[in-house]
This record gives sequence, structure tokens and C-alpha cells, in this order.
Amino acid sequence: MSKKNLDRKGRFRNKIVSVRMSEEEAKLLDRRVLLSGLTKQDYIINSILDKEIAVYGSPYVFRSLHDELIHFAKLYGTSIDSDDEEMMVRVLEMILAMRSKDKKYVKL
Repeated sequence: MSKKNLDRKGRFRNKIVSVRMSEEEAKLLDRRVLLSGLTKQDYIINSILDKEIAVYGSPYVFRSLHDELIHFAKLYGTSIDSDDEEMMVRVLEMILAMRSKDKKYVKL
């Protein structure tokens, strides 16, 4: 028999949960995961369990912030839907929190 795999915290995760979502929902989820700096699995688990997701500055997170700002710049002058508006607020909150180096949590 094969050896059981444990995660970084010593937990054996053997349950699989799958979810169906629309293309727009999947894109929004992917954007939020990129901004969080977490793996998709960790982001979803933390979101479902209503845990706060702390975002710490790293090259990966900074690149995701840069990409989101470019996305918003391309939308400038056009109609912005509520999902994009919400993401813009989150991105700006993250930038301000990282700039002030506070331990401020931003809900993604």
C-alpha cells in the first residue's frame, strides 16, 4: 500500500469536494486567489470556514496587484460591473495596508 500523504500541518486530507460555477465566477475566484498569495485549496478552505485571509507582501502578490491595476486601467472610461468595482476596492485597500506596513487584514 502507498504511504499516506500529510499536508504541511500534519493533517491527512482525504475528502474531495467539487463545485460547479459559471465562467464569470471561476474568473473572479481565480483573481481573488492570485491576490491572496495562497493556493486555491487554502483560499477556498479559509473562505468557507470564514477565516480571515491575511495577505503579506511577496513578489507573487505584488505581481498580481500590478496585473489587477493594469486590468482596471484598461476598463477606465467604460462601464465597470459590480465585481470589478469590488475588486478595485480590495486592491486599493491591500496597497494602502502594505504601504503603511500595518497588520491590517483585508477580506478578499
